[in-house]
Formats: sequence, structure tokens, C-alpha cells
Amino acid sequence: MPPSSTHIRTLLTAYLDRHPGERDALAGLRATLDAAGDPTGRTTLPGHITCSVAVIDRDARVLHVLHRGLGLLLAPGGHVEPDDETLPAAALREVEEETGIPAAALVLTPEFRDLPVDIDVHDIDACPAKGEAAHRHYDFRFVFHLADDAPDLRLQAEEVDGAAWLPFDEATSPTLRAKLVASGLDGAIRPANSPAGTVPNVVGVHLYLEREGHVLLGLRHPDSAYAGGSWHTLAGHLGAEAATAGMVREAHEEAGLVIDPADLELVHTVHLVDRPGGRPRIGFFFRARHWEGTPEVREPDKCVAWQWWSAKDLPEPIVPYTRAAIEGILAGRLYTEMGWSR
Repeated sequence: MPPSSTHIRTLLTAYLDRHPGERDALAGLRATLDAAGDPTGRTTLPGHITCSVAVIDRDARVLHVLHRGLGLLLAPGGHVEPDDETLPAAALREVEEETGIPAAALVLTPEFRDLPVDIDVHDIDACPAKGEAAHRHYDFRFVFHLADDAPDLRLQAEEVDGAAWLPFDEATSPTLRAKLVASGLDGAIRPANSPAGTVPNVVGVHLYLEREGHVLLGLRHPDSAYAGGSWHTLAGHLGAEAATAGMVREAHEEAGLVIDPADLELVHTVHLVDRPGGRPRIGFFFRARHWEGTPEVREPDKCVAWQWWSAKDLPEPIVPYTRAAIEGILAGRLYTEMGWSR
């Protein structure tokens, strides 16, 4: 289900509480929310909602991508999809699709949390080739810090020609530029409303697929930002979703496997720090009791091969915590810690 009108109204109300002078400028958005239909639908006229993200790095610069065809540097973003449950979730999905930055590598700011830093209104010209009339976009813009261990940019070649990190006062959107300059953000990551010493943990899901004593492992692409050239379980970071839903999604996206969430069983958890100063990570390992499909390479930039290996004779090199988890599963243990100083 797409984001509900109630959810969108809540975000808009909170935004207007901060910026009451923009109430008249957003009258069209309020009318769209009052009308029947999906306010995020691409065919909703005379305007509909889109989402984008101001990704901020440690140097207080904001990420812009050069959109193919438009020739413009813009913050990553786009249309809301039917499966996006919230506007922040839609924005995070767009960031990952366009830049390769996963949601787990983006951190909410205490100043804005999951509320928009800016809501911009811009006119879109008619496009007869697509059968689109002239309309408006009401762009909800969210702000996230880039985590220190974020992967390198992996731009979507079909839509993005390049990227640039610009100082706040050079952001290409006038309204976003004004909000960022006035925001007080300095690039430092501070956990939002958390006790002193609290550190966000990266959460990942891993598929323990077993067949006649053999487990499925993938060979990471040698240029992969993580564990290049090593064997690893099918895995991925969680977005704004339940762990089982994330596991089902990753299994289909990476290997074309179809799994019912009810067929997943949590068999091991790993809590680790994989390098000095790195962010703590929590890995959930799920066994699939049943699945449909044959593993196929669907993301060749991440994984170049799938292979079944004896669980008792694992290949090298293999991600160390993957080996530890599989050995723990075979031994009947539910939990492993790695990398923590005692």
C-alpha cells in the first residue's frame, strides 16, 4: 500500500508548524490531499507527491546527482512506488536505486528525524511522448547523514550521469539551499534522542539455505565495496521493513528465489565489530524451510556466482562471521559475538 493521506498530513502539519509562512505556497498540496485518489500516484493531476533526500557528509556537503536527459544536478529522489509504506521509505529507496547508498548507511539527524527539511513545489512540462500533461510535483525532502562506513557511490547508469558533493550554499534548489544554510547541521553524526554513548547498529539479514548438507554461498564481486572476492551468504541491509520481509526481498532481488515469510526460521544471530572503529553490526541468519526457484546471478556487480558447499568444508576466502555463523548453526548455538574487546 502507498503512504496514507493521514501519514502525509502528519508530515505536512509538522512542517507547517516550523514554516507557517509557506501555508499559502502549499495550498495546492493541501487540496491534493483533500481530493479523492492517491496523492502519490504518477497519474494524479494537477499534481502529486515525490520524495528526495539531502545526503550530508562529514564535511557538511550535500550530494547531488546529474540526471540523464535533464542535465541538472539535483538531490537523489523520484516518484513514490505502490510498495512504499511511508514517504521516508520512498526517499531511501530512491537514494539506493540512484546512488547505491543503502538505507543502513544513512543516519537520521536529531534536528529533523523523519520529518521533511523542505517541501518544494515545481512545475513539470508536458511530455507528449509519455502521454503526460503538464503538472506539479510536491517534493518532500528529507535529510540524512552519510555514515562513515558507507560504500562508494554506485550510480544508476540508466538515469544518472554523474554526482557531486556541494556545500550547503551551493545546493542547486533555492528552497533546499535556504533550509540547509539555516539548519545548523555541521556534518557531525549524533544519535537522535538517544542516551549518551548510544551508537546506531547496522542490521542485516542472511539466508541460510541448506540442501543435503550443503549450504548456498555467493562469490562476491572482486570490486565489491564489502568482502570483494570472498564467499558469503545471500545477504542485505534492512530498510524500513520487518526482518523477514527484508529477507524475502533480498532473496528475490539477488538470486530470483521466492520464499514465503512463514517459511523462514531464525537460526543464528551475530553481533560484531568487523574493524577497529567500525559501526557495530547485527546479522540475523534465517533458514528457509521451503523455497521456489533455482539460484541465479541477478546482481552481477555484487555477486558473480552461486554455489552449494558442504557445510562442514567451507571454501576460502569466506567472510569470517559467515563461517562463525554456519559453525554455530551446525553446533546448535543461537548467538555469536566477534570483534568486541573485553
